[in-house]
Amino acid sequence: MSKNAEYRAYTVGLDGHIVGSKEFFAENDDAAFEHARQFVNGHDVELWSGARLVAKLTKNEGPQ
Repeated sequence: MSKNAEYRAYTVGLDGHIVGSKEFFAENDDAAFEHARQFVNGHDVELWSGARLVAKLTKNEGPQ
């Protein structure tokens, strides 16, 4: 049985400041990345797990 890790997706405004965040759990970084894609809505998103930056998603990496 695998343990899910806690992730947080931060929405980055056009001025570079954080304008929102969503907290969720995922099995691994790849699953978290796929889940975080839904939060890309015309803004960049930074995906973090604790103090570790997992990925930066650009506004072009949203749901397909």
